Amino acid sequence: MAIPVIDFSKIEGDEREKTLAQIANGCEEWGFFQLINHGISEELLERVKKVASECYKLEREPFFKNSKPVKLLNELLEVKSDEKVENVDWEDVFLLSDENDDDWPSKPLLSSKHFQETMKEYRAELKKLAIRVMETMDENLGLPKGYLNKAFNGGEDENTAFFGTKVSHYPPCPHPDKVNGLRAHTDAGGVILLFQDDEVNGLQILKDGVWIDVQPLKNAIVINTGDQIEVLSNGRYKSVWHRILALPDGNRRSIASFYNPSFKATIEPAKELVVQKVEKEVEDLAKYPKFVFGDYMSVYAEQKFLPKEPRFQAVKAV
Repeated sequence: MAIPVIDFSKIEGDEREKTLAQIANGCEEWGFFQLINHGISEELLERVKKVASECYKLEREPFFKNSKPVKLLNELLEVKSDEKVENVDWEDVFLLSDENDDDWPSKPLLSSKHFQETMKEYRAELKKLAIRVMETMDENLGLPKGYLNKAFNGGEDENTAFFGTKVSHYPPCPHPDKVNGLRAHTDAGGVILLFQDDEVNGLQILKDGVWIDVQPLKNAIVINTGDQIEVLSNGRYKSVWHRILALPDGNRRSIASFYNPSFKATIEPAKELVVQKVEKEVEDLAKYPKFVFGDYMSVYAEQKFLPKEPRFQAVKAV
C-alpha cells in the first residue's frame, strides 16, 4: 500500500478531470498524497536541501547533542531502564514565518545563496502552491473558487492567513526503540506541504488501523489535510494521524509548511456541505462546531498528541 502520487501538471490539461478525481481520492481516502511536476523548480529544491542541511550542521547539531531528548535517553541508559522516553521527540526544529524573519539563521553558509534568501524564495513558491491546491479542493467539494482561502483569511480579502515553515532534522538515534522521532498526531491547521527527505524514510500515516510508510520520492511535495480542512469540509476530508520514527542511521530532513487560518478566523462546516432534511423537520447536519481558530489552537497546544475528537468538543465550550 503506497501513498497516492499525482502529476499536478495535468491539472491544466486534457486530464484535468482525472487529476481532480485523484486529488479528491487523496483527500477523502488517505488524507495524504504526493505531488510531482508541481511547478517548483528542481534547482530551487536542491538549494533548499543544501542550505537546510548546512544550517543544521553549522548551527543546530552542536546544540542537539546537549538537548533534552538526548539527556533523557542517556539517563535511561545509565540506570538500564526498560522504559521509553516520553513527552519529548528526537527532533531538532525551528519555525520560519514572516513574523519572525529577524530570528532566521543568518550565518553565511557554504552554498552559493544564503539560507534566508533561499528559504524566502522557497516559501513564496510553496504559498502559491498551497492556494492552487486549495482551489482544487474547492472545486472537488463543489464550493466557490477561493472559498477555503477566504475562510482562512477570516472572510476578508486581506492576507491574514498564517503561513509558517517548520524546519526539522531527525538525527541518527543510538536506541530508536526508546524514543519517538515525532509522536503520532494530526495537524491542527489547514493544508500542509511537506518537502521530506528523499533518502531517509521514517514518516508514517495510520491507514485502516495500520501504520504505512510515506515513501521518499525525490523533489515531490507531500500534501496532507489538517483539522481545519476536516471541519470546513464537514468531515468529507479527514486529518490523518501520522508520526516519524526514530532511526539508527541517517539524518532525516523534513521541511513542513503550514497554510493555516488567521487566529481570528471563524471556522465552521461550509454551508453548502451541510445538507438540511425537510421530510420531518429541518435538521442541522453540521458534524463540527463553529469556533475561532485561535481558541482551537489553545486547546490543541494541550491536546496535540491526544485523540482529536475531544478537541472539537473542548473548543465548542470555549
